[in-house]
Amino acid sequence: MKTLSILMLAMVLAFGGCARYQAERMASNQATSSNDSTRAKGFTDEVAKKVDTYALNKANETVSMEAAIDRKIIRNADLTIEVNSTTDAQQKVTAIAEAHGGFVVTSEAKQRENADPAKRTVDVKLVVRVPSNQFGTALDQIEKLATNLPQRNVSGQDVTEEFIDLEARIKTQKALELQFLEIMRQAYKVADALEVQRQIADVRTEIEKLEGRKRFLESKSSLSTITVNIQTPVPIIVSASGFGHTVREAASESLELASAIVLFFVRFVIVMIPVFVFLILPAGLLGLYFRRRARRFRLAQQLATNAATD
Repeated sequence: MKTLSILMLAMVLAFGGCARYQAERMASNQATSSNDSTRAKGFTDEVAKKVDTYALNKANETVSMEAAIDRKIIRNADLTIEVNSTTDAQQKVTAIAEAHGGFVVTSEAKQRENADPAKRTVDVKLVVRVPSNQFGTALDQIEKLATNLPQRNVSGQDVTEEFIDLEARIKTQKALELQFLEIMRQAYKVADALEVQRQIADVRTEIEKLEGRKRFLESKSSLSTITVNIQTPVPIIVSASGFGHTVREAASESLELASAIVLFFVRFVIVMIPVFVFLILPAGLLGLYFRRRARRFRLAQQLATNAATD
């Protein structure tokens, strides 16, 4: 009886081992088929999981990065200063910018219209850029050149958060590019390789766009912009009042009106002389000739009629 029990146990173990072998073989075949299907789809799920993990890690590092990075602030100033000489002030503003490590971006000059040529002046517009740490000092020195400061506008924009976000996105895109390059080396089909290559091109375009925006923010925050409008003081005309002033103004206006009338007639005569000589005079002479001829013709007819009657 004991021997029979041992034989039955051995048969059960043998059948169990065969069943387990068949199950493991079927699972292996299914795994191989699943891997081929995944490779045919271009490894997208694998890349997405790795990139999501990388992005999560970078997001956790944002707080420490913000504490370590310098503040990125874009500073701009727009000034209108009145000076006695615009050319001298232009040279001084240029010297101030260069003394603080800056430079002149643009320089424009425009003549102010005036009926009196002696009173025409030149207005100058300068756009200078100086290092951000020299912005306040340079601005104070430029303001001291003015005898009057009609306009002053200073603004600042903190772009630190956008700058940190750009750096994180650039690192994420670069990590994605590396993952695609790794998959490119493991691709066995031409279709998979072409798909991965297209994804790499899209990622590279996004990286270049983000890096361009980052360079723009770095340039704007490292160099502040000061726009200086230089002009001479506008003369203030104070009008006098009183009876005597009114009489003088009336006499002046009457003289101006009389002189205008005389000039009008003089110009009219000068304009009409060639018209009279070349148009009116020939037309008058021609009309006189035809009228005399008609008169002689009527006189000849009358004489002929009288002779026939006699």
